[in-house]
Amino acid sequence: MSPSADAAAPASTSAPELAPLIAAQLTYLLSHSKLPIRIWSGCRKGSPSDRFTLSIPFCLDYVHWDFVYNALYPKVAPDVVFGPDDDGFQPLVDYAEAGNGDKSCLACWDCHDPRGLLVLVHELRELYIEYHKKQVTKVDDARVTFELSTVLSKEGIEVCVVPSADRPAEVKFAVPLLDVDFDFAKLVPGCPWRLPQKIHLQVIFPISRSSSYSSVPAAPRLKLISTPDLKSLFSVDDVKLPQWSNEMCLAEYLPVLEENLNLLVVDASASIGSRRRFIEALAPTFGRPIESDPIFCRRATVLSISGVFTFLVYFVIPLQFPKQQPVLTLQSSQHCNADGTPITSPPINDYPWSPRWDQAEMVERIYDFLTDECQNFKKFCSDATTQHQKL
Repeated sequence: MSPSADAAAPASTSAPELAPLIAAQLTYLLSHSKLPIRIWSGCRKGSPSDRFTLSIPFCLDYVHWDFVYNALYPKVAPDVVFGPDDDGFQPLVDYAEAGNGDKSCLACWDCHDPRGLLVLVHELRELYIEYHKKQVTKVDDARVTFELSTVLSKEGIEVCVVPSADRPAEVKFAVPLLDVDFDFAKLVPGCPWRLPQKIHLQVIFPISRSSSYSSVPAAPRLKLISTPDLKSLFSVDDVKLPQWSNEMCLAEYLPVLEENLNLLVVDASASIGSRRRFIEALAPTFGRPIESDPIFCRRATVLSISGVFTFLVYFVIPLQFPKQQPVLTLQSSQHCNADGTPITSPPINDYPWSPRWDQAEMVERIYDFLTDECQNFKKFCSDATTQHQKL
């Protein structure tokens, strides 16, 4: 398995440009694929360049495949070089042996169709998923065999064997949660997400090399993983997973987890409305915010004045609002520290708060608190400035 998605890096911008026909296909792939495909690296051989490495998502990780065109003959389909651990993955050979070679997009390759590379990548990825499912079925482990028989038909599931040099091999399941077609973007008007947002349960079973249950097997390692952009709406890190009891299986575990997630997603959607009403309630007391997050309603900034002291108040509103209160930061408009940046206060969240108050009362209580706190902050700024001048 290749390095994780977080390790992916863009190709060097100093590499030669791709031939136009090849560049058109790569651009189309990156802008139209519903998968988070990335350019892992380019190649500096020749001018123009004719090859690159793509990071392809698979089983909550990334694999890296080399796509090798020929700049002298750009009308020819690319060769594809898979990872060193996938010697057994030979999709074109499998097509030929099954007599299905005409079903591949390579059989009718059109270099002038910008969709060609996208169709090829998606086709190979589906074959790769099926290849690893077959590899997992060969694992000699009674529990893994049973789990496969009960959940492998679930749409969108991916599995693979995870080898290890210093411990027994494991089998990883990447199980999509909620409906496959569930559209998180519909919960957020004006949402900027381009790619579909997903939540998966990662399940890792150790391979026991036993053909029967001679003892109670150890619980699998479980982890919720979401697409990065989803954290603006809903953080899976805050989800408490149900307990995995002895002799439980995924077919029993998943419905309980999905029911809990559905409720949490509904609460997350409702929280946006609560945060929006809180931001709207700032205007009558603090004046209209000079900036705010209009989509997820996570941030707002107001300009405040106390006598001749002018300062900004930054509100960071948590996903769990109103159960958790906003974090406030004050920033002086008149005092700077030694490096010339405005002086700011430490984050403040120890002011009076109750989630039962309506938004207007929440704002009024914060205003009352800041009436006194701003004087402390003003003195802090003056002392810091005086200390800086002495130096």
